[in-house]
Amino acid sequence: MELLAPAGNLEKLKFAVDYGADAVYFGGTAGSLRAGAGNMDANEIHAGTEYAHRRGRRAYMALNTFAHDEDFAPIDALLRDVKDAGIDAFIVADPGILSLVRERLPDAALHLSTQANLTNARAARFWRDAGVSRIILARELTLAEISALRAAVPQDMELECFVHGAMCLSYSGRCLLSNAMTGRDANRGACAHPCRYEYSLMEAKRPGEYLPVMQEGRSAFILNSKDLCMIEHIPALAAAGIHALKIEGRMKSAYYTAVTTAAYRAALDAWREEADAWVFRDVWRQELEKASHRPLATGFYFGWPGADGQDAGGGGYIKTYDFVGVVKSYDAASGCALVEQRNKFAAGDRIEFFGPDRVIFAQTIEQMQDEEGNAIDSAPHAQQRILIKTAVPVGENYILRRQKTENTV
Repeated sequence: MELLAPAGNLEKLKFAVDYGADAVYFGGTAGSLRAGAGNMDANEIHAGTEYAHRRGRRAYMALNTFAHDEDFAPIDALLRDVKDAGIDAFIVADPGILSLVRERLPDAALHLSTQANLTNARAARFWRDAGVSRIILARELTLAEISALRAAVPQDMELECFVHGAMCLSYSGRCLLSNAMTGRDANRGACAHPCRYEYSLMEAKRPGEYLPVMQEGRSAFILNSKDLCMIEHIPALAAAGIHALKIEGRMKSAYYTAVTTAAYRAALDAWREEADAWVFRDVWRQELEKASHRPLATGFYFGWPGADGQDAGGGGYIKTYDFVGVVKSYDAASGCALVEQRNKFAAGDRIEFFGPDRVIFAQTIEQMQDEEGNAIDSAPHAQQRILIKTAVPVGENYILRRQKTENTV
């Protein structure tokens, strides 16, 4: 099975590749359903695709918005600019965009976005006849339904599914709540996520009197879905005939991309090596929980969501670690790493290092220097560069993280 990781911008693409993704998916300056992500311009798309290909990975571009007529000109311009980038597939949902890609790049591979909410084999055959080679399945399908669909469609039709990340409470993301409340179109990449808002109750004859909705002693976020996590069920996904496992998160940090990709890479590698003897390791889930997340659940895969399904949970993220820096280079002679700060940290802090090679170690930062070699006590400035002597040799894109004294929700 292919491991597919999100690339919200060029830096995140590099983290996804370095931490073990078989393929990455990204958006450009037009046509993407994640307008709020950094996304990439044509030059960055060329650079990112080259970065992936040079390491034997694949690069997919999302053009999965539901386009209005005025959207086609910028999408067309972007396609012209990236036609020679070597993009391995385009992710589409709108038949109009599919036809435009076909017109501009006749030989391009096409993947059907989950936004098209495909839930049956007849629809899969329809899209295959339209030139689609991979279906990204609707998130409402169970494993049993996926198995049946797999048996009913040609084997050259690949099936992809989401295995980790945020879930939308609306059916396959078809939500108009953002449009109604903020004027931002969720189906054109501008969702304001009003399902994550906190709501109160008002009785019609008592206008202006708002009653908080309480759940387990805390305010309830009644539309706020849990996050998906299927790392414990890789054999079941394989048995259902899934070709690609997709991590959600183009809007999330480079740290999230690295941690989730590395955890699923470790689990997948173990599954490939051990086959029927595969045993889930708690350390994989522990690593996932070091990235900011909502309560984790299995969505619809095992039936209608119940206690471990997609039902609404708390209002915010569970955050146990802060991402404080990333290694830009390492000097073996001095044993010092050049670190770019991402959150403030200081001498005396206990810092955990985590690398693409999955080496994890912790050390107390005894001393720090600026780039000129002057001793400093802390790194308070955004993207400040610091020299730190490390207990173990490290490499480019190693991550520095610090455990929080209290979890935040």
